[in-house]
Parts: sequence; structure tokens; C-alpha cells
Amino acid sequence: MSAEKMLAVSPAPHINAQADTAFYMKRVCLALLPAQIWAVYIFGSRALAASAVSVISCVGFEWIFRRMLGRPQTVGDWSAVVTGLILAMSLPAGLPVYMIVTGAFAAIVVTKQLFGGIGQNFANPALVGRTVLFFSFQNEMQRFIVTPRMSQIMINAAGGPGVMLSADAVSGATPLVLFSNARTLPSNTEMFLGLINGSMGEISALALLIGGIYLCARKIISPVIPLSYTLTVMAVALFWGFDPVFHLCAGGVMLAAFFMATDYTTSPMLRSGKLIYGIGCGLLTMYFRVYTSFPEGISTAMLFMNALTPQIDRLTVRIRLKRLAKRRDV
Repeated sequence: MSAEKMLAVSPAPHINAQADTAFYMKRVCLALLPAQIWAVYIFGSRALAASAVSVISCVGFEWIFRRMLGRPQTVGDWSAVVTGLILAMSLPAGLPVYMIVTGAFAAIVVTKQLFGGIGQNFANPALVGRTVLFFSFQNEMQRFIVTPRMSQIMINAAGGPGVMLSADAVSGATPLVLFSNARTLPSNTEMFLGLINGSMGEISALALLIGGIYLCARKIISPVIPLSYTLTVMAVALFWGFDPVFHLCAGGVMLAAFFMATDYTTSPMLRSGKLIYGIGCGLLTMYFRVYTSFPEGISTAMLFMNALTPQIDRLTVRIRLKRLAKRRDV
């Protein structure tokens, strides 16, 4: 056997373990289960239907695209399923089907398959899908089914009827929108448990925390990025005089910290790089939340850090090599 045949060259992620990609992706699906169950409990069958459409669309687009180009099928590695679930978790439960399909197309075909498939995407596919939908359908992406508790909070904040009825759903502002407009906010306990309205996978910090702890305990992800990200968000909020727990539980910080920022392909390799990456995500998230017109800011922050990941890797690898060279000299 020649040396070239013995050397297998493949794109990231490179994991030195007996388990394959499907093993890790299935564990991520399992970690998302608490948030999915809670979303169905709060929003009903719409949440389950939206998740099913997202997953089926992502798997279908990957299968069709690779079939058209004559490439080996990769739907069995479960990465498309994970993308579909995370995309669904970042969307309102009442979003129309054709919009979910559009987001799945942007995630799988444009972001992942056009660049060569898993390991070669320039950004987190679900994140790009969500961003495309946000800028394409801003009104629909900001219409959320209101929970009974949030309905009362909005009524109190507005001094009268604070919800709007439509043919599709009851919709209203999320806690971050209320925060940006300096209105009455839900309690931290209500946000932690998931009694608020918002995207399906963002409402319950507790459900996401359970899934995140599971991933860290099983060593599917490193805790460096989630910890550096969430602690930076809390530290910056405290520095600016805001409630750090509110900014941790409101919006998609917990979803992003455990399930988006930790993407193997678009996050740095070394621990020092992961630390820089997590801090950068936290700083940018708070900047966009406070100083821009967008109440969330996570998507923009993470896309910016995804673009910086290759540079972070080069910097941290170079520093490590210099340290190793110094040790050898000593």
C-alpha cells in the first residue's frame, strides 16, 4: 500500500476517538430533548410541527443536493438532523412552513453543501439559516405566541391591552424587546423556568442548561466556550448596571452558548482559542443588545466570531508552538 493511500485526508472536525460523527450528533439531539419537550408543552403542537418541518427539510435538502452531484450520502451522520433541530429552536413556533423550509435551504445547501459538506462550512449552518430568515421576514420572525404570564406582563407594561390578535397566533414582545423599551420585565425565575414567550428553544434556560451539562459531562463539548460566553455576558451586564441573570436567561444566550458556539467546525481548536472565542461572543452580544436597534444581537455576534475563528486558531497555535520551542531550548 502506498503512503498516499495510507494517509487519509479529510476536513474537520478531527476527533481522535472510536465514535463516529453520528455518535456525537445523536448525543446533541438527546441534549436538545428537554428544550423541545418544554417548547411543545408551552406552545402546543405548533412547536412539534415546526421542528418536524425543519428537520425533514434539512435532511431532504442534504439528500437531494448530494444525490444531484453524485456525492456519497451523509444524511446518516445525523448532522443535518442536528442542524434542523437547532434551527427550529431558534424560530417562533408559529412561523409559516415555507419560511422554515427557506431557512433550512440556506442552512444546508448554501452554508454547508456548497462549501463541501460537514467540516467545511464557513459558519454555523443553523445560525445562517436563522439570520437569513430574520432579515427576509422580520415581521414574522418577531411574532411570538404569548404565554399567559407574558400576556399579563405586557398588559401591565402598556397600561391596557398589550397583545395583538391575528389569524395565525397571539403575538407580542419578548423580554428583550421589553428591556430595550424600558418596560416591565418578567422575573428571573419566570425566564429561567420558561414561562415567557420567544423562540421555541430560548424560553427555558433550565431546559437548555440540563442539555448543556449533559454534553459537557459526556465530553461531547468543552465547557470552555459556554462558560466564557455566559460569564462574559453576565460580567458586562453587571459592569453596565444591568441585571446579569436577566441577560443570561433572556433571548438565546443559553442556546447559543451550548449548541451553536460549540460547533466543532466553526469554533477554535485549542483551549486558549475557545476562551478568546467565548469572550468575544459575549462582548459582541452585549454590545449589539445595548447599542443597536436589534434587541438580541447573538446571530450577528456569532457570525462575526465564526469569521474570526481561522485567525484565532493561527494566533493560538503560533503561541503554543513558540512556548513548546522555548521549553525545548531550556
